Amino acid sequence: MSSSSVHDVYNFRQAAPDLATSGQPTEEQLGAIAAAGYNVVVNLALHNDPRYSLRDEAASVRALGLDYVHIPVQFGAPTEGDLLAFFDAMDRNTGRRVWIHCAANMRVTAFVGLYRVLRLRWAEDDAFSLMHTVWKPDQVWSAFITSQLDKANDS
Repeated sequence: MSSSSVHDVYNFRQAAPDLATSGQPTEEQLGAIAAAGYNVVVNLALHNDPRYSLRDEAASVRALGLDYVHIPVQFGAPTEGDLLAFFDAMDRNTGRRVWIHCAANMRVTAFVGLYRVLRLRWAEDDAFSLMHTVWKPDQVWSAFITSQLDKANDS
């Protein structure tokens, strides 16, 4: 039996009863995520940096009986396509317990904030409160968030 807890995952945040966010979990922590009843793991980190990724996360997650979605988002260059792929993954998994991670929970909390504003119609302050518990977006991410909010307001 694993002694790992989901609360041990780097920068873990319980975003909602059916939604958790974090930095990169270890293999053992993936087991804890499965044991906690999550159905889906969404990974926004790259898979080719051994400092911030597992050898074969997709296989590890699937071996635990969970669905796996990988949307590799370049930290220094997020795109609207990345965001739309994330929105699609969230929409496809409505009603399921979803765990979303990247390397440090920065990409994730920014994308969750945008999802909450643009898809769920939350107020911006509420939508981004989770993000502000993890980080203050740098210039790249601040500009990206603003551009996505502005684009939605223009349509």
